[in-house]
Amino acid sequence: MDETTPPEDSHSQITSAHRELLDQVLDKWSLLVLDRLCEGPRRFNGLRRSIPGVAQKSLTASLRRLERNGMVERVVIHTRPVAVEYRISALGRTLQDLIDALLLWTTTHMTEVDNARNRFDAALDT
Repeated sequence: MDETTPPEDSHSQITSAHRELLDQVLDKWSLLVLDRLCEGPRRFNGLRRSIPGVAQKSLTASLRRLERNGMVERVVIHTRPVAVEYRISALGRTLQDLIDALLLWTTTHMTEVDNARNRFDAALDT
C-alpha cells in the first residue's frame, strides 16, 4: 500500500449499492416526501400540494422508489371510492433525525453557500 493511501475503513467504504440507495433516498423529491410523511400520513394529492413544484410523475416515481426500499408504506383504504394513503415506515422513521439535520444545515448555511457561489461565479467572469 502506498504511504499516502489511508488504510481502508470498512465503515467508510461506499459501494455502488450504497450510492444507489443514497441517490434514491436523497434525490430531488424523495427527501421532501420523507420529510412530509414524517409529519403524518397523506394521500397522494395532499402530499403533492404540500411539495411545491413537484410534478405528478416525479412524485409517483419517488413514492415507488421509497416504497420499494422500505421507507414508505402504501395503504389502501377501503372506502367508497377506494383511497390510497402513504405513511412513513418504521425503517423510514429512522431517517427523521438525519432529514431534520440536513434541512437545518441548509437553512443555517444557505447564506454561506450563496456567498461561495457568488465568489466562484465572479472568478469565472474575470
